[in-house]
Amino acid sequence: MIVHFIGAGPGDPELLTLKAQRLIRACPVCLYAGSLVPEAVVAEAPPGARVLDTAPMTLEETHAEIVAAHDRGEDVARVHSGDPSLYGAIAEQIRLLRRDGILYDIVPGVPAYAAAAAALGRELTVPEVAQSIVLTRMSMKSTSMPAGETLENFARTGATLAIHLGVRALREIERVLTPHYGADCPVVVAYRVGWPDETLLRGTLADIHAKVRTEKITRTALVLVGPALGDVVGFRDSALYDAAMPHVLRPRAKR
Repeated sequence: MIVHFIGAGPGDPELLTLKAQRLIRACPVCLYAGSLVPEAVVAEAPPGARVLDTAPMTLEETHAEIVAAHDRGEDVARVHSGDPSLYGAIAEQIRLLRRDGILYDIVPGVPAYAAAAAALGRELTVPEVAQSIVLTRMSMKSTSMPAGETLENFARTGATLAIHLGVRALREIERVLTPHYGADCPVVVAYRVGWPDETLLRGTLADIHAKVRTEKITRTALVLVGPALGDVVGFRDSALYDAAMPHVLRPRAKR
């Protein structure tokens, strides 16, 4: 028996990996986070499978379901949104599995920031504009951030920021980031990326709060901030395909 932690991606069932789809189809037990994973993602669980939405359940209750499956010798598809390595809340689940000697593996999924960039039709790392992406979150009602992992510190890098749990803290984000990025810095609020009601709100640090209030977006949104999100022109081409930059797979052309 094994527990498969499966990254379901941002919501679109077609963004499941082939491995994720195969395991969901095969496992007689499927536990999925229904507040972030649409039912369509787990719709292909096998007939008669025990399919449970874990959104209203506690850690102890979900683990009890896994232990019961273990006792029956049944594999479990533990389906999380996005990629389980990022805010997947799997560390505490793994701790219990190790304690009880239950095997597990992890199947990666498409993270929200990547799906949002695809929906925007943009690359988040533009040569000499932004070459780093910071994945972070606001504390809000969640656990506190470690010392040093502050929005202020990340802002000093000038990198593209992907801020989770930030849609209700846009005033604070504006206050902290404006001195570093400028009031006209591009911002995108990506709401329920990959779902039928996906919304991409474009604005700046100065006006995004008002736009979000108008749309009444209060949850399930990713906040992207950085100059790479704007209509950047005049940036240099990367060295990857530059004829003047030969490498082992593309020797310098003979003249």
